Amino acid sequence: MFQEKNPVQFSGASKYVLDDELAQIVNISMALEMPLLLKGEPGTGKTMLAHAIAENLKMPLLILNVKSSMKLLEALYQYDTLTRLNDSRFGDSKRDVSNIEAYIKMGKIGQAFTASTKTVLLIDEIDKADTDFQDDMLDVLDQMQFDIIEIDKTIQAKHRPVIIITSNAKKDLSDPFLGRCNFHHIAFPDPDMMRRILDVHFPDQSSEVLNACIETFYRMRDIRGVEKKPATRELINWIRALKADPDFKPKSLTKGVPYLGVLFKKSGDMSIVSQSLNRMRF
Repeated sequence: MFQEKNPVQFSGASKYVLDDELAQIVNISMALEMPLLLKGEPGTGKTMLAHAIAENLKMPLLILNVKSSMKLLEALYQYDTLTRLNDSRFGDSKRDVSNIEAYIKMGKIGQAFTASTKTVLLIDEIDKADTDFQDDMLDVLDQMQFDIIEIDKTIQAKHRPVIIITSNAKKDLSDPFLGRCNFHHIAFPDPDMMRRILDVHFPDQSSEVLNACIETFYRMRDIRGVEKKPATRELINWIRALKADPDFKPKSLTKGVPYLGVLFKKSGDMSIVSQSLNRMRF
């Protein structure tokens, strides 16, 4: 019903470095009209991939941030009974209180279905939701429709969205869920890939600075006992902090690591890293 004769191809974006394997799975998922499930540790670019697809394909981006207590209905639509009650009490609204549809507000999935153009729908951190939410959501995405029971109306998708689903693997996903998605694990970038990423974000920065920062960054990640290792976004922000320091010299990283609070966000990790740095010889 929705399949395109000449589907568009994703080829990366201005601030997103893409490897061939990831490009292939994105494009085959769009061609097969299947959700793409992305796993990987926080900071590996799972969420940013959806932004990059929307930018590259010039599509609107809708983001459903999944919460542990979320019910599927919230992602589809909400019936604003409180506003309708107030309108009927006070009578100063321009809306017709007998028209229930005027009080129906679409959730993120509903917005993707009713959009006038094809969209990218990011369902972020699906592993926070319970199994029923996951499986029921995929039923809706398979059928590309859902019912609004208050007005006995079926919402049929105008365009099948490009669906990106992320998981931090904090909780196992059900087999039926996994079976209905394509899957890709985004590994943490190796130093060579990280250098490509940094070249995009800091095109005018010297190789001396970037190489020194990358070497120090991976040493920081290798410190044992750290609960939340710094990710790519922390490295980028750390380099920005170093650039903003007029006294910073790349060679100074052999003696210490400034602005640890940009790289590490937990007090326990800060303590472990500080102790390790006192023993470490750079």
